[in-house]
Amino acid sequence: MKLQPDRSDAPTITGYGEGWVSINGERLTESLIICSDGRRLPWRVHQFDDLDSDLFEMLAGLGMEVALFGSGPRLRFPKPEWLRPLIAQRLGLETMDTAAACRTYNILAGEGRKVVVALLIERKS
Repeated sequence: MKLQPDRSDAPTITGYGEGWVSINGERLTESLIICSDGRRLPWRVHQFDDLDSDLFEMLAGLGMEVALFGSGPRLRFPKPEWLRPLIAQRLGLETMDTAAACRTYNILAGEGRKVVVALLIERKS
């Protein structure tokens, strides 16, 4: 049996570390939102405590089928009431640390899924 790798035009997360991610080889040090359809949106959040419901409302309006949230260097969950816009769209949110969200995004995008990931890149205080 001959296996062929999946081909995808989706942006790929090519690296990550403390305080940065790399998208298609471009190193970024600010939080951002990446859609598998090629959109890359700025996200002006620098710490987990800066979060509010606006992010989750934005994610609900992007027309994706899977939403991921990378909560920084450790796993932290958003407030349940912030998820209402996602629930109204029948869109679940998978929360994980940012490194795990990067890996999961790449797998789903590589499969051709319509996925969005919000990556929190925290700044040192």
